[in-house]
Amino acid sequence: MTLTLQTATGNYGHTKSIIDGSLNNDKLALDWVEVSPIIGAFRRMIRGMEFDVSEMAISTYLCAKSFGKPITAIPVFPVRGFHHGAISYNTTLGISNPKNLEGKKVGVRGWTVTTGVWVRSILKEGYGVDIDKITWVLAGDEHVAEYEYPSNVVPLPEGSELPKMLASGEIAAGIGVGQVDSDDVKPLISNGRDAAVQYFKDKGVYPINHTLVVKDELLAANPWLAEELFNTFKAAKGSYITHLDAGADLSDTDQGIVKNGKDVGGDPLPYGLAANNTTMEAIIQACVDQKVIPSKVSVEEMFAPSTVSLS
Repeated sequence: MTLTLQTATGNYGHTKSIIDGSLNNDKLALDWVEVSPIIGAFRRMIRGMEFDVSEMAISTYLCAKSFGKPITAIPVFPVRGFHHGAISYNTTLGISNPKNLEGKKVGVRGWTVTTGVWVRSILKEGYGVDIDKITWVLAGDEHVAEYEYPSNVVPLPEGSELPKMLASGEIAAGIGVGQVDSDDVKPLISNGRDAAVQYFKDKGVYPINHTLVVKDELLAANPWLAEELFNTFKAAKGSYITHLDAGADLSDTDQGIVKNGKDVGGDPLPYGLAANNTTMEAIIQACVDQKVIPSKVSVEEMFAPSTVSLS
């Protein structure tokens, strides 16, 4: 009997074979559910367990796991990239380097949002910023309803918007605030892409944004499932990499992924823990430092045991 699973993932080149069902077989069929943007699936999965398999922000997953949510990840990482360019600042406030943010207010969409976690880690590890000395202004809530914020995290004032606050100087900087219509707002880290690639070369960290999670009850009832899912998503990615290698009819997104591969010197979308252990260690430590999770966990315990050695 075929096990059919409701599966929510983004619509990417490397999930095309999942979406069109071409990799379904007599053992496993993935019934793709469109959620656009895919971030909408994270809350639905965490709070309502609406899907059998779901893409999930890595920091959201770590937070959810700390609260005992009945899901477990497999080491598939469908979205990743560089984040040095994700923070902008107001140039009229006397800020000459990232450390000048100490004592000021910085906006962010949500405390446990992955881009914010990575940027705060970059500020701390790469630029010596004491992130506890910043007041963080949040524009939204968290996917994990039970999560409680650190004391230096405050809500956005009612009726306010982060882009406008950044343009006016009400906040000194903002992470992931999008386009700001002001000549006073510039990237905090100049040549962000080059800085990010150098960060990778120095630390071996190629930031993971999303992973893939599965309901624990399904993994318990089907001991073969985690490995089968990993291999299915790996096969879908393999088809996409072949397309990229051919070099024809590449979209802007495709070209961006090719550039990532060149910058990291290999696979632009590495799956499996062997290729991602350093990055996973970094995001776990960042989540501890930023009180997204209460204590350090091992990389291995965050993933289905049968997938730990897969690559």
